Amino acid sequence: MAGRDADFQLFDQCKVCIVCSKDLDPDSAHQLASTFEAHGGETVIYEPPASFPPLEEFTHLISYTVDFPSFDAANDALIPVVKPQWVQASLAKKKLANPRQYNPDPRLFLNDVVVTCGDIPEGDKDAIIGGVLAKGGLYSPRVTGLVTHLVDLTMDSDKARLITARKLNIKIVLPHWFDDCLKLGKRIDERPYTLPHPEILRAGPDAPVRSSESRDVVGASTPEPTKLPTSILTSQPRPKLDVFQGKTIMLAQDLGIGTHLSNSIIEVIKDAGGSMTTEISQADIYVCRYREGVGYRLASKYNKEVGNLAWLYHMITYNAWTSPLRRMLHYPTSRSGIPGFKGLKISLSNYVGEARSYLENLIAATGAECTKTLKQENTHLVTAHGNSEKCAAAKEWGLHVVNHLWLEESYARWKMLPVSDPRYTHFPKRTNLGEVVGQTRLDKAILESLFFPSDTAAQSAESPRRVMQKRDENTATDKPSTTMRSSPVKVTQAEHEVSDTRDATPRAANKSRKSSDYKKPQTPARARLESEGKENQTPSSTSSRKSKEAAFSRLQELAPDIALYEKEKKRVGGVVYGGRRKSDEDRVALTNTKKRRSMEPQEESDEEIATDAKRQKKSKPPIAMHLLITGYQRWVGNLRKEDADKSANDDKRQLRDLGIMVVQDARRCTHLAAPSILRTPKFVNALAYGPVIINVDFIEECLTKDELLNPDDFPLMDTAAEKKFGFSLEEARANARKNKNRLLQGYQIYCVETIRGGFDAFKSIVDINGGICTLFRGRVSYHSQREESEDDSSSESDSNRKEIYLLSSVSPDHQKLWPRFQQLAHSMSKTPRIVRVDWLLDIAMSQELRRADEYELKEGMMDQADN
Repeated sequence: MAGRDADFQLFDQCKVCIVCSKDLDPDSAHQLASTFEAHGGETVIYEPPASFPPLEEFTHLISYTVDFPSFDAANDALIPVVKPQWVQASLAKKKLANPRQYNPDPRLFLNDVVVTCGDIPEGDKDAIIGGVLAKGGLYSPRVTGLVTHLVDLTMDSDKARLITARKLNIKIVLPHWFDDCLKLGKRIDERPYTLPHPEILRAGPDAPVRSSESRDVVGASTPEPTKLPTSILTSQPRPKLDVFQGKTIMLAQDLGIGTHLSNSIIEVIKDAGGSMTTEISQADIYVCRYREGVGYRLASKYNKEVGNLAWLYHMITYNAWTSPLRRMLHYPTSRSGIPGFKGLKISLSNYVGEARSYLENLIAATGAECTKTLKQENTHLVTAHGNSEKCAAAKEWGLHVVNHLWLEESYARWKMLPVSDPRYTHFPKRTNLGEVVGQTRLDKAILESLFFPSDTAAQSAESPRRVMQKRDENTATDKPSTTMRSSPVKVTQAEHEVSDTRDATPRAANKSRKSSDYKKPQTPARARLESEGKENQTPSSTSSRKSKEAAFSRLQELAPDIALYEKEKKRVGGVVYGGRRKSDEDRVALTNTKKRRSMEPQEESDEEIATDAKRQKKSKPPIAMHLLITGYQRWVGNLRKEDADKSANDDKRQLRDLGIMVVQDARRCTHLAAPSILRTPKFVNALAYGPVIINVDFIEECLTKDELLNPDDFPLMDTAAEKKFGFSLEEARANARKNKNRLLQGYQIYCVETIRGGFDAFKSIVDINGGICTLFRGRVSYHSQREESEDDSSSESDSNRKEIYLLSSVSPDHQKLWPRFQQLAHSMSKTPRIVRVDWLLDIAMSQELRRADEYELKEGMMDQADN
């Protein structure tokens, strides 16, 4: 009986506001309220467009969407916003569930994913679990009724067979789906990754990618609509609207609309229950065109809703409130554009419909020029996928090829972000990124700092959400936007001083299903404290100490997930590096071959999951060294033969058990093992990072003795090769540490397509050493963006920047390209230097610049060679 009483009183210290929306109608809200109240809680049902009740009344807000007026304020006050599933999950666990895993915020783009893993490597499993938890999802070690996705490589695992046999509504996807989602920071469609016949594995490289529309840009593709929504103009009688019920709207002078259109808008607003004003102090909503002027700054500082006509029309069209920060072109634009964007010429490819119009207008809002066609004078190509003639031409011309996330996030952060960020150059194989256009939100904290900074000297404590965002900004994942509510601001006389002490969120009519008056929430119950810490405390207006403590508490709670995610995210190839091929060197084979065949109905508790995660982490020793291996004869051979022969994987597994992680990327290695000095891409690229270089005998000895030996006892000694190539290995390592990957900074190097060794190998060498390497097929191409990279180059290479280089050979096919390259150089007012690949290899291996004279290929040399 005592247990039943405890269950009944689970929510006795909770008071929630249930937000109605198109996904949660009033009837469902009342049913949810009945369940909540039956277990001791209090409820208030909010039905738009009524004024939102005071936030301080509540411990939680329950909503399927973040599109309600007080979402940002609730986050600033550390009041959790959860989906209705949180109630049932709490009842199932008999304690309050972690609200983060039920947050409807779209920035936690995996918040409705419950994942379980099949027969995949342990390293991939850890990475996927960490990524899912960090982005709002849940992990279940077993197949349960709550699981939405099984991550597997084939349909032959026990879990896949169980799902198939029972016809469960669970999608079986390749690990590549999570990898691409986490790289982009967006959730993309899982159809191309779904087993048993995933499209990414069977479609040809040149197969067309299906176009995809994004619902997020519908009605938000232009910041300056010229007429009222069609639904208002054509519908007779006019549809009944109530979106502005109780709201007071002010239209700014800078809208520049005519009297007829202005009168029509006012008529629609009044029919929708709103009223008009010309005083900012009396307005709830301020509609303007630009981020400037006294009205814009005053309205923003006093936390009025500030948007443009497109935002106003969107609410009229759908008769539903939405935040003007949710869609970029619903917020006023700037006349000046983003610093650095003026002069850029950007073209679009593979975006269709309203998404294309949205991006065209967004480019104009940045201050850049959007060109209909792609030409050599373009600086950037923004594309939804990499399969198009435009993409091929852009790469050949040396233009920056990026996805739309670079454009959106540069606009959100109001600065030009580096195109080198892997998120902006990642194109999932069979996905059209048009499906995720328009999901990036504006950041009110950034807007405040740049366009309406506070005038008070003493600022309130920084928003805890801003603290967490700063931590997130160090990762390659999507960066959540923040909102900082300003304290009351003293406005100068020139700005028409306004005093408005009204509550920003006036109290709504009491819709509680209980007739008693509201009671202030008491100290949370013990069970709630154990599961949530201090997440439900509201910061005091007189002290910031509680805010900081609450933020620190949340960071402590999320620390394990964030740490795991950040650790695994750094692995080369993302979270599926071991799952793509059996021959991948980072792959860690499963050590636990015991498979569970039963489906258990109950969800595993948080404690069991934590214990399971700890058990996995203890299964292997900590990594003592990241080892890059090249020229190791025991592993050299055909990949298919190596894949069939398990000896290489067994060796790598044994090395990992000793604390040695075998890696393939030079950027990650701390040690390089080789039988001698080699000119392989791995060896040359690794030298740019100055790792400890050892003999492969170290590997043999470790495997034979089954223990981690001292690598300093196995230095690589190859005086013959050092003499042959004219450099010292130790001096090269010392030079590399000084160069810090900037040895070729300012160098523009071209490479013929059929060069021996392959263009990609030489491009990787140039890129790692800070230069620019471009494929040359005989077409004359040049664009001004290359000059921009020269401005930041060191003065040491000023003389070299007067020259451009072509890696070539004396073959007749290459000779045909020389006149075109010389024409290219003269069009750039630079000196052409056609050199052997040895010039680049000797520079990269010695980590010292070398003159091109002794490596240069000239007509006379070719005549001699031909003779």
